[in-house]
Amino acid sequence: MTKTRNVAVIVGSLRKDSLNRKAALALADLAPEGIELSIVEIGDLPHYDEDAEAAGPPSSWTRFREQVKVSDAVLFVTPEYNRSVPGVLKNAIDVGSRPYGASAFSGKPAAVMSLSQGAIGGFGANHHLRQSLVFLDMPILQQPEAYVGNAGSLFDENGALVPGDTRDFFKSFIETFAKWIERTGADGEDSQ
Repeated sequence: MTKTRNVAVIVGSLRKDSLNRKAALALADLAPEGIELSIVEIGDLPHYDEDAEAAGPPSSWTRFREQVKVSDAVLFVTPEYNRSVPGVLKNAIDVGSRPYGASAFSGKPAAVMSLSQGAIGGFGANHHLRQSLVFLDMPILQQPEAYVGNAGSLFDENGALVPGDTRDFFKSFIETFAKWIERTGADGEDSQ
């Protein structure tokens, strides 16, 4: 029997009914057996400040870091703000990667999905985020690339992903990520 892999899902939008949160929940529903996705909340994280770290990190920082550390992998689902990642997501990355040398992200397999109302699907945010993840030493799923455009039309009035090509793509994406987690070794070591 395959061990269940726990995936920390970090959503780059704080809105309760955001398209990105809906996408994250859809991916959780479509995940294959052996993969469990859980959203790790980032809205309560104060801005990263080295002085606060030295004085004793806020409890929300400690909670966030621990939730990421105990996960086997991390999935980022984000909108694009001004051709980059939202500030709240960048702050979560800063909080999780500190103190220097004790990053909660190090070695964890990762995947990125970006969504937007526009046609290019958050391309800028997706690539800016990948740049940070390379520095954090996270092996990142390269294919399929997940830039989901026109996202406002992909969910029904209850927030569920509508059947069709997008649902098929989401299913393929999360199944490929599950294989990536196993291939790279959920403990951060390449198992090839």
